[in-house]
Amino acid sequence: MKKVALVGALLALTGCVQVDNYATVVKTPAPAELAGYWQSAGPQSALVSPLAVASLIVTPEGDTLDCRQWQRVIARPGKLMLRGDNYYNVTTAVDVYRLKQEGGELDYDGMTLKRVQKPTTECAEFLTKNPLASALP
Repeated sequence: MKKVALVGALLALTGCVQVDNYATVVKTPAPAELAGYWQSAGPQSALVSPLAVASLIVTPEGDTLDCRQWQRVIARPGKLMLRGDNYYNVTTAVDVYRLKQEGGELDYDGMTLKRVQKPTTECAEFLTKNPLASALP
């Protein structure tokens, strides 16, 4: 029992967020400055290739789409979660990524994303076939 408490305390101190079940995540609305379309600008070391593109779509209601493309499109719907003062994107695959916004840039999964006016053509096509639960910004 002491070991479990110690591990729990260490996880709390490290800021690690663990989600075991996507269905139990409580979706939170996005603040106005976070809602919208975000996209990687230039090569990102967290992506598999300098030609790869990462996009994140956040609706005002808190639905998200993590869309990455290189030789194919990998898109994972999700929802915005608030834990303490920090926002996280939790995907249906139960991946948890912290969102840290500074001005017009968003730190997300080791990448720097910038606000854009619309999603890439490939991500827009995915959304046409698989719409999010709430309306896009």
